[in-house]
Order: sequence, then C-alpha cells, then structure tokens
Amino acid sequence: QVHIVESGGGLVQPGGSLRLSCSASGSISRITVMGWYRQVPGKERELVATIFDNGTTHYRTSVKGRFTISSDYAKNTVGLQMNSLKPEDTAVYYCNAFVATAPQSSVRGYWGQGTQVTVSS
Repeated sequence: QVHIVESGGGLVQPGGSLRLSCSASGSISRITVMGWYRQVPGKERELVATIFDNGTTHYRTSVKGRFTISSDYAKNTVGLQMNSLKPEDTAVYYCNAFVATAPQSSVRGYWGQGTQVTVSS
C-alpha cells in the first residue's frame, strides 16, 4: 500500500506565491519519478512538472520560469514552488509518484487526493 498526501493549497491573489508539498509513504522500494498535475472541471488532467530520481525536470510551457519543482528522494517528498500566479493556474493540483513496492517489481503510478489552488482577487 502506498499513500500520497499533498498539502499547501489555498487562495492567493494574482501575482502571489504558494508552495505545495507532497509526501509518499507505505510499501516503497524505490520511486523513479514524482510530479505535479492539475485539473479543472470539464478538462483533462494535465502535467505541470515532473522530477526524476536523477534530478531531470520537465515543465509545461505555461509555468516555465514561474514554478519550480524540487524533491528529496531519500525522504520520498516533492515540492512545487509557484510564483507569479495567474488566474488560469486555478485548479486542483495532484501529486503523482511512480513507485516500485519491492526490489524486483515494476513501477506503477499512485495519486494523491489533490489540493485546491485558487488564484483570484
């Protein structure tokens, strides 16, 4: 069993900042990649940023230069620093981790419950 828990969402004015945090716990042998996705009602969930266990990062174009993903794979945590927030960043943000639960098992993705981020004046 793997548990993914996010925190840090909330209401912020345009131009403001928020930091999201995510922690993975349970039967974890290794995590290969962790990331953040977001979803608004009526739309598909979209990738925001990912960070691999080798430190490689990827960002969606619209958040480059404003969001920064960071991780501590020794602690199975990932964070997302969001600066210069815009109303279009409003969404439920989900943490995702690809986890192997045993040394020889394959990885599979696990999701958190999500945390609401609202950017509004």
